[in-house]
Order: sequence, then C-alpha cells, then structure tokens
Amino acid sequence: MLQGKPLLGVTLVITATLLFAINDATNKYLLVSYDVPLVAAIRNIVHAILMIAILGPYQGHRLVQSTRPGLVIIRSVCLTVGTLFAGLALQLMPIAETTAIIYLSPIIVVLLARPILGESIGIVGWLAALGGFAGVVLIARPGGGLDPLGVIFALCNVGATVSYYLLTRILAKSERTLTLLFYSALIGAILFGLAMPWFWFGAMPSNFEIILFLSLGVTAGLGHFCFTAANRYAPASVLAPMTYSHLLWAGILGWLVFGQLPDSWGLAGMLVIAAAGVAVALRTRFARR
Repeated sequence: MLQGKPLLGVTLVITATLLFAINDATNKYLLVSYDVPLVAAIRNIVHAILMIAILGPYQGHRLVQSTRPGLVIIRSVCLTVGTLFAGLALQLMPIAETTAIIYLSPIIVVLLARPILGESIGIVGWLAALGGFAGVVLIARPGGGLDPLGVIFALCNVGATVSYYLLTRILAKSERTLTLLFYSALIGAILFGLAMPWFWFGAMPSNFEIILFLSLGVTAGLGHFCFTAANRYAPASVLAPMTYSHLLWAGILGWLVFGQLPDSWGLAGMLVIAAAGVAVALRTRFARR
C-alpha cells in the first residue's frame, strides 16, 4: 500500500460516497415502477460484467481465486440480503433517513468486535453506540411520519450489513480486495438473476429508464473502485470519518430529486449518528498510535 497521499485518499472516499448516493437515488426512482429484485438484479449483473470486462484480461483466474471460498460466498450472500432490505426500505422512506439508519452498521460492528474479533471497545465505543441508537430513535420516533415497515426493513439491512462487515474484517487478512468485490457482484447477480423472471412484468422500460438501469452497475462499480483505491493512499482510520459524507449527499439528492427534507428531529438524529460514527473512527485512529 502506498498510503502517502491522504488528501487523494479522502477525495476518493468522498467521490465514492457521492456515487453511492447517486446509486441510491437512482434505485429509489426506479423502485417506484419496478420491484426490488429486478432492479437489484440488473445492478449486480452490470457490475459483474464490468468487472469481468475491465479486470478479467489482466487478473485472469486470480479474480476468483480464494483461500476461504465458503466464507467469501457467505459474505456475498449477506451483502445480497442487505441490498434487498435496503431497496425495500427505500421504497417506503426518504433516502436521507434510510441512509442514516443503515449507518448504524459500523457502530454495531464496534460493539461486536470484542466478543467476535477480540478487539477492545472502550468507553468511547460504548458512548458512540448509545449515541447511534439515540439517533435512530430521533429519526424513527413515533409520530415522525416514517413508515414503520420501512424502518424495520432498514434495521434488517443493518443486521445483514453487520455480518458483512465482520466477515470482511476476518477475510481481509487472507483474501484480495478485488476478489471480494467480484464475488459480491457475482453472487448478487446470480441470486437476484434467478428471481428476476418472477418480477419482470408490465411495460418495457423507456429509453431513459434503461439508461438508469445500466447506470446502477456503473455507479456501484465506480464507487467501489474509488473506495478500494482510497485505501492505497490513506489509512482506514483517516478515511472512515469521511464515509459519513454519504449522509450529506443523500440529504442533498433527496431534496433535489424527490423534494424530501428531514424534519428538525430527523436531522438531529442524522447528525448524532454521524457524530457517533466519526467518534468511533477517531477512537480507532488514536488507539493505533
């Protein structure tokens, strides 16, 4: 790893979160007319094809070479399940609130890191976890106007994503990053692809919608590429706080595309979750010094 250009690394992470937010907005737009498995299938199929076309010629068999294929596949299934629940949540809730709830995942990972990975938590970790949960309560409070089923779907995504993160930490010591990325796209393409015929009905997409469908794989692929590349130029402890710029982009796109703005309590909850996540990231950074 180079890790000698932190500014470039931060720029790449912020670019990645912007691409992810654009992907979320495109998903939400298409989910008004199409079912989640269909949209997710096309996204993952395009993503997998792009990786094969771009990386296949010089990566060859290394793209699928794994020392722990069972865990790699389970990790990819967790991401697929998380994608399903995220899509269901986006159908029912605004982008900003959905994204904020989903960002509980890295905070919960900190709590589980001690019993599962043997990592220390510390008082900052516990306070950040409590702050994250408080933020979700502010966002999903009774009378707040959010669909309760949408909140449940977002929390189900958190459960799947936590499993995905923990397995990523375990596999990071033995697996190549590109291999993990490819398996994630491939397993998602296979599982959602098998479900796609059951959800492909009604009118054919318009030309504009076809472009949007194809863009899902492009923005997802480029986002993951930027995020992966960022780790070559800066340590994870520097990059982790920057991932919460995703909340900012989600709020801006939710307002520009759908005219949706969080209320004052919801905005406060989003800020609390972001602050808790940044605290966890900074704690990790200083703990390693």
